Amino acid sequence: MTEKQQNITVDTLWYTRCSVPTPLGLASQLGWFDKEFGADGITIKTLQDTIDPAVRESHYDHHLQNSFRQGGNVPAIWTRANGTETRVIGLNWVDESQLILALPDSGIKTPEDLRGRRIGLPVHNNTIDHGRAGALRGFLVTLEQGGVGEKEVEWLDFSAPAHRSGPQPGGRGTGGGYAVLIQALLNRKVDAVFVKGSRGVQVAHEIRANIVNDIRNHPDPLVRANNGAPRPITVDRHILEHRPDLVARFLARVVAIGDWAASHPAETVAYIARETGSDEKWVKQAYGEDLHQHQYTDLNETAIKGLEVYKNFLYQRGFLKSDFDVRAWIDPNPLAEIARFSARKAA
Repeated sequence: MTEKQQNITVDTLWYTRCSVPTPLGLASQLGWFDKEFGADGITIKTLQDTIDPAVRESHYDHHLQNSFRQGGNVPAIWTRANGTETRVIGLNWVDESQLILALPDSGIKTPEDLRGRRIGLPVHNNTIDHGRAGALRGFLVTLEQGGVGEKEVEWLDFSAPAHRSGPQPGGRGTGGGYAVLIQALLNRKVDAVFVKGSRGVQVAHEIRANIVNDIRNHPDPLVRANNGAPRPITVDRHILEHRPDLVARFLARVVAIGDWAASHPAETVAYIARETGSDEKWVKQAYGEDLHQHQYTDLNETAIKGLEVYKNFLYQRGFLKSDFDVRAWIDPNPLAEIARFSARKAA
């Protein structure tokens, strides 16, 4: 650090994460951030612990200084497109189930069968509707797989409750966060809906739905790219520039989760079940039996391309008001500093 950087005192670090599998979420549950910064007198706060709506809004717009975020990539991309000075310092890729569901007696068994059918899309009253973006992407990918044109289906919107930030209890009962869409499907107002993750797998089982397509099975990772893959860890530019040492220390704890999870498969599943508000069996089905082997954080080329592909989709579909360069958004220095420190320690 320069002398100027050393003179900047930080007494609080903020972070936020979503109710999905993330290395940051695991590190949080293990108490690693408190252990890392406790001796420095730095208080660690999570947005989910405050009731102040203005503070909680940083989960979407990342306006808080000295803050980190990891979760779905739509809010992170939207924030950067709006001009907020954040930087991506790591990426994690966990493929999750991305399901197109239809009723058993609908006659819809393959993507080709969606031609001429009614597609249900959610509309959430969020700052940025990441749920709608994910569903639209899932359907467009599926239609393309089936050789069905976008105009060969009927698109119907359904208002759904706003997503709340961070890990949420529950997901119990038919539909969980997908209740409005599932009810529309059961009432035969639509013929197909999109769900994802552990809660999506659970609801598919509960209503005994036909799984028309699971995009998770597609061989091309760039086709699988969606709000949940890859998941970036972002940091505000202010602390990155003025206290890169704190950023590297925070990120090092997230990076260390990769090896910890790989050697603690049962504990990893248990923690992620708690994070997602799901039973362990749904977690395993949604994210794979090898979930514990996919908690690594890096900046590999496939993940960067996946982030670019999905950013382009969001811009082309009107979710972003402006375009930007994903690669210029990425700062590899914190990861490089961790690697250098590990090399010196090993030597």
